Amino acid sequence: MQLYAFGLNHQTAPLAVREQVAFRPENTENALRDLVDNGAAKEAAILSTCNRMELYCNAAHPNHAIDWLAQYHQLPRKELEPYLYTLPREQAIKHSFRVASGLDSMVLGEPQILGQMKQAVRMAEEAGTLGFLLHKLFQRTFSVAKDVRTQTEIGANLVSMAAAAVKLAERIFPSIAEQSVLFIGAGEMIELNAVHFAARNPKRITVANRTLERAQTLARRVNGHAITLAELPEHLAQHDIIVTCTGSPLPILGKGMVERALKTRKHRPLFIVDLAVPRDVEAEVSQLSDVFLYSVDDIAEVVKEGLGARQNAVKEAEVIINSGVSDFVHWMHSREVVPTIRALRDHADRNRRHELEKALRLLAKGEHPEKVLESMSSALTNKFLHAPTHALNQVQGDDRANFLDVVHRLYHLHPDE
Repeated sequence: MQLYAFGLNHQTAPLAVREQVAFRPENTENALRDLVDNGAAKEAAILSTCNRMELYCNAAHPNHAIDWLAQYHQLPRKELEPYLYTLPREQAIKHSFRVASGLDSMVLGEPQILGQMKQAVRMAEEAGTLGFLLHKLFQRTFSVAKDVRTQTEIGANLVSMAAAAVKLAERIFPSIAEQSVLFIGAGEMIELNAVHFAARNPKRITVANRTLERAQTLARRVNGHAITLAELPEHLAQHDIIVTCTGSPLPILGKGMVERALKTRKHRPLFIVDLAVPRDVEAEVSQLSDVFLYSVDDIAEVVKEGLGARQNAVKEAEVIINSGVSDFVHWMHSREVVPTIRALRDHADRNRRHELEKALRLLAKGEHPEKVLESMSSALTNKFLHAPTHALNQVQGDDRANFLDVVHRLYHLHPDE
């Protein structure tokens, strides 16, 4: 079993690189099947969020999986390599545990990543690429993450991405209660932001989404109204705060659309938080006057608030994680000897059946039972001891002492007694 995890995240790669290798949810299952069908991995699961893209796999050669990643996104491998980390075996296990526990997140201790990992596992199951090894890995991952959450204060004084967006908005506007807020998208991240902003009682809330029904569902929760993405150009100027996070592969808010909205607004400030990867807002929008545009990476400083109160919990969490890694590595080692145990038992059983058949033939001929049993037991003893005895006679040099020690422990022998 060759376990690997490789990928890139907010610590190793800028947003411009992360968005090039992001996987959209609707394409992930097909991508996983393609990866396995091409022989790049035996098992695979893809975790793709705004802060990271990681591939967990059971593969003989991880380079094949990295080649597949570059080809899938039509990127030269050399452009990805400076940002990629490749983690084998124990390192992969520990990384999985730390990610699920929120120790590797931009927001230390944030809980959303655990749900995102569970969703990644569900997609791998649907794609048929989650085999025995990865199933066990993620089963243990979620158990360790639960222990970290319940036994430490890793989530204490947490400043979430949504809370950070509110804090940033309050630096621009004296009171959110006097502003109109537009949410683009209707996924989990937008839902979290909508709840946080709604708590400030803004003057107006609008939810825009590709499907009107999903927009209406969220709008009802936050006492807002819903529109479709096609209606954005005519509604954009009516809002002061925009939070967007969709799965669109192309920008939703272009420079031209925002320029027209600013003209209608007579250049009143427009605050935009783009939490999507790939980005929903064209990068050129940041060059416009009266626009305050923040990406996922831009809010890193805000989410660090409260970090000190959680740092003490990190040491406690690492102890739990290291214990979990040791247990899982021990399980992997035990699984590696299973084929040898099975082969050894098959070999012994063939000898047993051969001698039993021989004994039954002798009994059928009328041979005395005691004589037959004595002959069978003697033959079995000789066959079982032939391999270790022959090996002992053949082994030489330093290997002889090591082999003798193994035989003594294997058969509980005490030659000095």
